[in-house]
Amino acid sequence: MRSPIILVPALALALSACGAPKLALPADPVGRAATCGVVAAAEGRAANPQQVSAPLSFERQGQIIHYALLAGAEGDHFSHNTAAAVVERMQAIQEDVTDGKWQALIQPCQAAFPQADPAQPVTLPRDPLEAEMGCYTLSKFMMRALAAQGNAYEEQLVRFGALGRALDPKIARALDRRGIRSEGARQAQSDAALATAAKIGSPAKVMDACTNRYT
Repeated sequence: MRSPIILVPALALALSACGAPKLALPADPVGRAATCGVVAAAEGRAANPQQVSAPLSFERQGQIIHYALLAGAEGDHFSHNTAAAVVERMQAIQEDVTDGKWQALIQPCQAAFPQADPAQPVTLPRDPLEAEMGCYTLSKFMMRALAAQGNAYEEQLVRFGALGRALDPKIARALDRRGIRSEGARQAQSDAALATAAKIGSPAKVMDACTNRYT
């Protein structure tokens, strides 16, 4: 999937005063998640206006990615198509949002996506296989989202790669013990685990918990 880093021009971030159009959260789930992702990126850029072209912090980038994750996780099983649609919509609407009064959407986004609050504490699932698969699938999702940014998140990519290598054989053995052997059954298990992991809290915090436990 394409990375949801939003490159918000410094000039666009200044357009929050008179003349900037009012904005509202879209009713459709994809548009709503994408809009909140752009707002999160704009917040990050506004917090460091002198470094507008620098990569966002991993925590902020994780928050942006989280909106795509949450949209994909609305059902019991994760929808990769929905998550990808959110990322595509972010790219399409970023200028419209940052040219408007995006600050007015901060509170509506918090209300619409309380799980995206980076201050929310995270706890991995108690079931060992669910926790392992959640960590594994989330790490792969995050790696795909971050890899397109060159070496901006190299530290995280190295950590998540090590996590995947540590978990891969453990998960394979656990699936065999539970009789989950077909490709379809394993994919369903994987998608369910990713949906759960997406709802736990900030991807940055979840990945910290995963790497602390398994590496």
